[in-house]
Amino acid sequence: MGHVVLFHSAYGLRPAVLVAADRLRAAGHHVVTPDLYGAPAVDTIEAGFALLEEVGEVAVMGRARAALHEAPPDAVLAGFSMGAAVAGALLAERPTAAALLLLHGAGGVPEAVRPGLPVQLHMADPDEYPPEPELGRWQRAITGAGAELSVHRYPGVGHLYTDPDLPDHDPAAASRTWERAVAFLDGR
Repeated sequence: MGHVVLFHSAYGLRPAVLVAADRLRAAGHHVVTPDLYGAPAVDTIEAGFALLEEVGEVAVMGRARAALHEAPPDAVLAGFSMGAAVAGALLAERPTAAALLLLHGAGGVPEAVRPGLPVQLHMADPDEYPPEPELGRWQRAITGAGAELSVHRYPGVGHLYTDPDLPDHDPAAASRTWERAVAFLDGR
């Protein structure tokens, strides 16, 4: 059984994040889902970006760090879209993290990728977050640092395709994502 800290997207702590956590718990993992905003989730990406700006990156990262304070040093860092960027940004503070599970985005290049770090990425194909050139740089940096990267792209789906309450939802791609994510976590 692994410990997973699962960070939400710019939309906030939506029901889909809680359902995902329950799915991972049912597979035997301990999962925490911190509320990085301290505010209700929103229904549009524009409202999510406005809420992120209102709350501020410093507060978001502070809440993320507080959640990690309670987690074991080898917890898996995971996140949805913006939450994937949060997970990657915190890797430098968690050098013994068991793995990095990124859903719907990669974020910036983590500073502290160690050789052998298991990293799994699930994204729409194409996906605007991040743009393809940025994603290519990210992949080269991750693999260049020695991470064990597996990338799963899902053609023809929208950005947050695992969220059943959003227009992007694609049940088949979401199901495949969770099968792969659970198998990835089972090895941690």
